[in-house]
Amino acid sequence: MSDVKSVLNLIKEKEVQYVDFRFTNPAGKWQHTAQHVSTVDEEMLTKGIMFDGSSIQGWKSIDESDMTLVPDLSTAVMDPFTAQPQLILFCDVYEPSTGKPYHRDPRSIANAALAHMKSSGIADTAFFGPEAEFFVFDDVRFSTNQNLMAFEIDGEEGPYNTWKRYEEGNYAHRPKAKGGYFPVAPVDSGTDLRAEIVTVMTEMGVNMEKHHHEVAPSQHELGLKFDELVRTADNMQIYKYCVHMVSHSYGKTATFMPKPVVNDNGSGMHTHQSLWKGGSNLFAGSEYAGLSETALHYIGGIIKHARAINAFSNASTNSYKRLVPGFEAPVILTYSSRNRSASCRIPHVEGTSGKRVEVRFPDASGNPYLTFAAMLMAGLDGIENKINPGDPMDKDLYELPEEELEGVPTVASSLSQALDSLDNDRSFLLKGDVFTDDMIDGYLEIKDEECERLNQTPHPVEFDMYYSV
Repeated sequence: MSDVKSVLNLIKEKEVQYVDFRFTNPAGKWQHTAQHVSTVDEEMLTKGIMFDGSSIQGWKSIDESDMTLVPDLSTAVMDPFTAQPQLILFCDVYEPSTGKPYHRDPRSIANAALAHMKSSGIADTAFFGPEAEFFVFDDVRFSTNQNLMAFEIDGEEGPYNTWKRYEEGNYAHRPKAKGGYFPVAPVDSGTDLRAEIVTVMTEMGVNMEKHHHEVAPSQHELGLKFDELVRTADNMQIYKYCVHMVSHSYGKTATFMPKPVVNDNGSGMHTHQSLWKGGSNLFAGSEYAGLSETALHYIGGIIKHARAINAFSNASTNSYKRLVPGFEAPVILTYSSRNRSASCRIPHVEGTSGKRVEVRFPDASGNPYLTFAAMLMAGLDGIENKINPGDPMDKDLYELPEEELEGVPTVASSLSQALDSLDNDRSFLLKGDVFTDDMIDGYLEIKDEECERLNQTPHPVEFDMYYSV
């Protein structure tokens, strides 16, 4: 009841007019319904509100559509973007007939993954720290009509604009392709925008550390501090919301699409992770790069199940246009100390508390709850079965000849391949009823439709290659 009283006091203190109940759909997008403050009482805050689950893709049929949004009152935060004072509450989705979490609800799955980890006795805390990159453009247009399949992007930083005439003049200072990492202004034109996003996220209770320009023109990254798995996934929802909304307020448009620009780097979400028990970091030890045997087995689980993880961590068809050689995207499933060309990197840190593994193949196009839960389940499987990750590869993997890479596994090369891998390698996810067959089957159905749509749609490049044959 203390949480209920705290929320009611916050509503009074901030003169809240609307309470926004938010949840995450299978694709990873925030959805919401706002209640006028006059309807909000202790019963609503404890028991939740009903909504139509049949209107959410991949969830309920219409004959069993009633579902319950139950707020996590510890997540209460003011929305900085609404004209009327509005309070946001993260919600879990429950089955009203059983009073239990809905097995297809992403946040409930993430909570179940943590519960499974704790019940296994392996660890009591899982820390995750994502580094999500994104692009910011000034104008984006696209068409999928029968007679017009096209898109056009435009950003003042784009090197394609060196000859463009602007009414106020062309300032000419802009990054070259693959040349945008860490320049100062005026080459970096996004300093104020990024700083504004960081400030707003801090106001929303997210612990932020930094911001900087990324390698590609128009590409950026903000640094949020690591936290416990579910809280980090919550923070990623705030991260994406603030990036989109602040960019919009600046008259710009932001995207977490992994590869919106051809022939330049794409956007990833390198994810740092470690397991702790009784206040001790289980990943610190005396093995390779100061890791423990537990950490190496965790990496072994990630490598073994990587292609199944890809179905969640690289959840768009566009993801696999990033995961190709030549654009600093890690496709080779090995591990290495300080080596950014490996899929699993062990960052250099002083002391033991910072020992962790950084999994570098994910991107932010998918669902953070499912991405983090899948990686945790793979790592736990590695620990339980003592999966050997093989020998580290302390070389620039981007430059190795093919003969040296023979037999070394790689990530999936397409979403279709990732979905097939998930279908055939799902048992590690089913432990502890964290994921269920029904949930995975429903997810595969949604994603198969995306693959089918892309595969059946003529592409402009095909006209370039084949129209005159």
